[in-house]
Order: sequence, then C-alpha cells, then structure tokens
Amino acid sequence: MRVMRLNRPGEALLPAELPTPRPEPGEVLVRVDACAVCRTDLHVVDGDLASPKLPLIPGHEIVGRIVARGSGAMLLETGTRVGVPWLGWTCGTCAYCTSDRENLCPQAQFTGYTRDGGFAEYCVADARYCFPLPDMFGDVAAAPLMCAGLIGYRAYRKIGDAKRLGLYGFGAAAHILTQVAVHDGRSVYAFTKPGDVSAQGFARSLGCTWAAGSDASPPEPLDAAIIFAPVGALVPTALKALRPGGVLICAGIHMSDIPAFPYHLLWSERLIQSVANLTRADGEAFLRVAPQVPVRTSTRRYGLADVNAALDDLRHGRFDGAAVIVMDQG
Repeated sequence: MRVMRLNRPGEALLPAELPTPRPEPGEVLVRVDACAVCRTDLHVVDGDLASPKLPLIPGHEIVGRIVARGSGAMLLETGTRVGVPWLGWTCGTCAYCTSDRENLCPQAQFTGYTRDGGFAEYCVADARYCFPLPDMFGDVAAAPLMCAGLIGYRAYRKIGDAKRLGLYGFGAAAHILTQVAVHDGRSVYAFTKPGDVSAQGFARSLGCTWAAGSDASPPEPLDAAIIFAPVGALVPTALKALRPGGVLICAGIHMSDIPAFPYHLLWSERLIQSVANLTRADGEAFLRVAPQVPVRTSTRRYGLADVNAALDDLRHGRFDGAAVIVMDQG
C-alpha cells in the first residue's frame, strides 16, 4: 500500500510503499477513502506532542470501508462504511474506563499518534472504536466529523444552557460547531486571527451573529467560550469577554503557555475547563445530531502525495473549513 510516513518530528512526511497490514483479533482492516487533516496532525508532525510512535503514519479522521476482519471483530460486517477517530483503544478496566471516562484512560492508544493512521491506502483499527456513518454524508464530507466534529461536540456539551457562545479560532471544528449551535438557537460570536476578513465572512455565512479578530471585544458579555486555537494568550482574553458565572472551555490537545493574568478575570465564579480526547458516547451522540442540523462541511481536497502541502496550508490558514486527503485523487 502507498503511505505518507513521518520518520522524525519536524521533518516532512515521506512517501513509502508498505505491506498491507493484517487485522489482529478484535481489529478490522479499513480501505481508506478519505482522511481529513487536523491541527493535531500538525502538532504531531511539528513535534509539539511528545513520544509518537515512530515511524508513524499520521491521520485520525478516517472514512473507509471494512475489507477484512480479525477474529472476534464480529460487530461490523465486511463492506460497512465506518469512521475511525482519534481514540483508537482503551484498556476497558481502569477506574476511568469503568466510570464513562474512557477518554482519560492512562493506557489509551490514539490513531495517527500511537497507532498508525489514515494517510495511507489501508489502516487497521479496533472494531470497537469504529463508527458506522450516516448515509447522508459522503466520504469527503464525513471525514472532518471524526475529530473536528467529535471534539467540538464534546466541548459544546460542556457549556450547558449558554445562549451567547464565543468561538476562538475559526477552523474546521468551529465551522462545524457553529452550525450545531445556530440550529439549537444560540448566538455564536466568532473570533479569528486579527485581520482575517475571509474567515470572518465565512463565519457570518454559517450564521454567526458577530465575527471579528481575537483582539476585539464582543458587543455583549458571553455566557460561554470555547478556544480551539492553540494560543494560551487567548485564555485571559476570553475570560475578559465572559459574564460572571461564564464557562471557558479549552478544546485543543496542545496549547502554548497561558500567561499570568489578574485574579479578577477568574473571579465571579467563572470556570476554566479543558477537554481531553473523546469517548465513544460522544461520537454516537454527535452522529445522531449532525444529520438533524444538517451539518455541511466545507472542504478542500488533496491527493495522498500532497499531504505535506495540506499540512502547510493548514499551518498558514490558507483555506476555510477542513483539508481532506482523498485516496482516488492524485
């Protein structure tokens, strides 16, 4: 099979041809049709996340068809179209796994980080961590749902009944989550890189009440905010925008250091919480909600050989929405 492989963090992915893997007990072999490119892939490739499996095939927003099954992987039939997300395996027995918090399992394995992922023609996945996908989403449209959608939705469920929601960093996750929030009758305030008029217009086109640079103050206090951008300096900025009792969710897996800020920004019972990974329950819930909205993903397509270009375009914000690697393209 053709793959794009990371040999050393900080370097470009290199093409390689490897034997098609065989599924072990409990696993399925998936023929990859599309794999979205996530900012977490950037953090892995750039070396922001420590101790990846090396060499590594990144990519964790996978859509494909099951073509073979290992022993015991009987829940999903051959030919089933599935999504393979970031959370790839958990122990099932620790205190976190047995209390509906498998996202915190200390032995967890992650697709495209500690397990080979989807920048390849085939991948193996634990059958328990594959989601059958709604028919209404094509392969390319469904791929960003597997992380941008799932992590965004987990963060979204943390904000309670907030009516005025601020989103800091308007990329793949925010463009999906905006549609869900607007469908639910909430007002969404989009914060982009200062001066990014294109992203601000994109946000308004999806129903945002207001859009401006992250250096601007919203026209009214927010009930909640979610930070998707990996910028620690946005934490005190977002706290300033919250009303008393407001909630701030940090949704990224990596963030630069948070600068010191005066206590009065946190006072009045404002709350800061991080979101780590996802659970299968998050995925199942989101995949029930997404067709009801219905979520429409904005995508830019790349061939497998163009993964490095896709990563660089994401790094520099050269497109709105999500980049998707399509196996039959190029």
